[in-house]
Amino acid sequence: MAPESHFKTINPANGELIKSFPSANDEEVHAALDKAHEVYTKDWRHRSVEDRCKIMGKAAELMRQRKQELVELAVLEMGKTIAGMQWEVDLSADILAYYADHGSEFLAPKPLPDAPGAVVVSDPIGVVLAIEPWNFPYYQIARVAGPQLVVGNTVLLKHAASVPQCALAVEKLFVDAGAPPGVYTNLFCSISQVNDLIVDSRVRGITLTGSERAGASVAELAGRNLKKVVLELGGSDPLIVLEDAPLQDAIETGVNMRLFSMGQACTATKRFIVVGKERGQIFAEGVVKKFAELNAGDPMDPKTTLGPLYAEAGLKGLLEQVEEARAAGATVVCGGGKIDRPGFYMEPALITNIDRKNPLFMKETFGPIASLYVVDNEEEAIELANATPYGLASIVYSSNHERAQKVARQIEAGMVFINQMFTTQPNLPFGGVKNSGFGRELSELGINEFINKKLIKA
Repeated sequence: MAPESHFKTINPANGELIKSFPSANDEEVHAALDKAHEVYTKDWRHRSVEDRCKIMGKAAELMRQRKQELVELAVLEMGKTIAGMQWEVDLSADILAYYADHGSEFLAPKPLPDAPGAVVVSDPIGVVLAIEPWNFPYYQIARVAGPQLVVGNTVLLKHAASVPQCALAVEKLFVDAGAPPGVYTNLFCSISQVNDLIVDSRVRGITLTGSERAGASVAELAGRNLKKVVLELGGSDPLIVLEDAPLQDAIETGVNMRLFSMGQACTATKRFIVVGKERGQIFAEGVVKKFAELNAGDPMDPKTTLGPLYAEAGLKGLLEQVEEARAAGATVVCGGGKIDRPGFYMEPALITNIDRKNPLFMKETFGPIASLYVVDNEEEAIELANATPYGLASIVYSSNHERAQKVARQIEAGMVFINQMFTTQPNLPFGGVKNSGFGRELSELGINEFINKKLIKA
């Protein structure tokens, strides 16, 4: 009997089931690993970096050519607005092209100047297993496949169950670009099958973007089997607004960052920390006004500025978080309910008066729920920003650049941006600290995570 399929396209704008895909059985998963290992050992690792870069460059070109198709698939499957998906496809293609253009430079042998005859070479390590989420169905893959395939590793992808057509479309990109069968393989597999792959000696590295719980589980199993792991997990990302900051600019950035991908992003701002009671009130009023201007609608319509959440489960969990926070004494200034229309739409919420015993204080809100904290000074703002298990992305606003730099150095995060929205691009390293994970993706740092830096001494 075939296993029950959990891989389904459900349109979050109306809740309609569009298509289901069969889950792989154990034999199919093992066969995929056999093929990935075989092509790694007999072909892919032995090709020149230039040959692998050429194929990656072709994949980037095909992604741009197929942009409209890819955009429509992702909007259908996870509900991001069409403008957001156009940006994501462009960025994903840029990442593939970046590693195609810079792979040879990054992987070139590095002589050690103070050790004559010594050189460090970059060798691939084998099959890399990638476990990726639904919220950025192409960008998440590009961050892994771009560097790892150029290195000479092969990749097995376990994508989220809610974006199966996006997963298949990316697999076809690499096949059509000329990657041999087994170099990049999509797997519709279960958690237990993923665990079997982690244990197998032929899988040499695991990278996961997802929840803290999923990351801990994968890291534990990988650690017991001595596997290298990169984890990109949750965030409770602060926006610090100092008393000398341009307030209207900070409000604009705060709203845009809180609703980035409908708030379903680990790097989306979750907490507004404003210095000064009066300025905190002005900030709150500005956020409420901008939330009210949003237009909920079909994410395929360019006029829509508020799309649905990815799934009914996500909506339910967020509504429960709002009520839990309210019951613990917080004030829901606006929003926090389901929008009265088909699909999984939620009113963006602004919540204040959150004390440290409130469950919302420590939890990540993966959706359009913004927390506002008003403090008296810079020191309190820094302490509050760091009073979280997470440390992913942060933003600091101040009219004094030197001061902002000083504050940024004190924030416990993998990435801090000053007087601007968080941004991601191919040449900027991406990753966090504390419970937000470890390891880096993108830039030259990202290509070095699953490499054998081998010393050769003549």
